[in-house]
Amino acid sequence: MTFPARIEDSTAYGHYPGSNLHVNYAEGIYVGYRGFDKGKTEPLFPFGFGLSFTTFEYSNLKTSKASMKRGDKLEVSLQVRNTGTRDADEVVQLYLRDVKSSLDRPEKELKGFRRVALKAGQATTVSFTIDEPALSFFDPTAKKWVSEAGDFEVQIGASSRDIRLRGPFKLVD
Repeated sequence: MTFPARIEDSTAYGHYPGSNLHVNYAEGIYVGYRGFDKGKTEPLFPFGFGLSFTTFEYSNLKTSKASMKRGDKLEVSLQVRNTGTRDADEVVQLYLRDVKSSLDRPEKELKGFRRVALKAGQATTVSFTIDEPALSFFDPTAKKWVSEAGDFEVQIGASSRDIRLRGPFKLVD
């Protein structure tokens, strides 16, 4: 959940509760962190934010290949290290960005997350699998889910606003 700094920062502000029990959902797909990204609005607490008594370092982002074909899969891995003095858990979040789409799309979309428990000083490898459905979006004109060939970006973060690693890949026909 994304917490706004001011109620006026919420994408639903001015539309909820509506009139006569009818709400205009004018924000469309831009709810939560997506709306804050689009509006370049700084939230009080971004989606995925968590307090910890330690620190974590993200490094060594790797993709299994530079491009994937339709119906194929792409493996993404990275290393997470607990750089603090206390044992703790971290939630590593995978976002994808469609660099150029035929339709208006969010800046990034959450596609996976992994919770890892690490002792102080310990490191581990975190892995994700990206498939074609993860790259798809609903096309209201075609009335179906579609994926478009082109450039994508993997974004790895500790929250929607704390993106620590980025890496490109392509979807090819």
